[in-house]
Amino acid sequence: MWIVSVSAIAGQQWYNNLMREKAKIVYRFKDNLYINLTNRCPNACSFCIKSKFSMVFEGYNLNLEGKEPSAEEVLAEIRRQSQEGPVGQIVFCGYGEPTMRLAVLLEVASVLKEDMALGKYPKTPIRLNTLGLGNLVYGRDITGDLAKVLDSVSISINSPKREQWLEVVRPQPQYRERGYESVLEFIRLLALKMQDVTVTIVDRLGIDVEETEKLARSLGAKFRVREFIA
Repeated sequence: MWIVSVSAIAGQQWYNNLMREKAKIVYRFKDNLYINLTNRCPNACSFCIKSKFSMVFEGYNLNLEGKEPSAEEVLAEIRRQSQEGPVGQIVFCGYGEPTMRLAVLLEVASVLKEDMALGKYPKTPIRLNTLGLGNLVYGRDITGDLAKVLDSVSISINSPKREQWLEVVRPQPQYRERGYESVLEFIRLLALKMQDVTVTIVDRLGIDVEETEKLARSLGAKFRVREFIA
């Protein structure tokens, strides 16, 4: 006879109730607002927390189920949530690669910048967290577009070596052949246009930290090690 604990049942009920709630397109973590534009991604990283947390983060349902928000919806939610307390940064970082929706990303950031310039919205840094495959996805250099509307960009590279990169980030087939080289070029081009460009890796993955930092510096970027979330 199987015995199911009360806590397990309560946990499942909590999860079921959460997933019935409307997915968050903007959510607050610490003092930042994070924008969940899409669940689509060109990679399937071995460490990705969305597979571990069943599309839930800090109690937020981030499963868009294909219903990606418009720029107007995102802007309305940012303005609403900004009334609830100070905002340190506005960050494009949900449970997917933000640049997969480049047009919406650029529109949201551009409107926010215009509102800040006119005094309609408090001046707040805007950051993008990305895997750096945007140029390859669109077949053109998108770094100039990003540099016009963003204050900082963080690129998760996760290896200073091509073969390890393939193993760790597991790109979709169409991005395997040229993916790693494209990410390096993306970093280099963006660092020529912006001052605040940071290359990151996740700790506890057996990645050579010193070698990756040396690579980041050679491309003109800063470097940071991110905490592994189990």
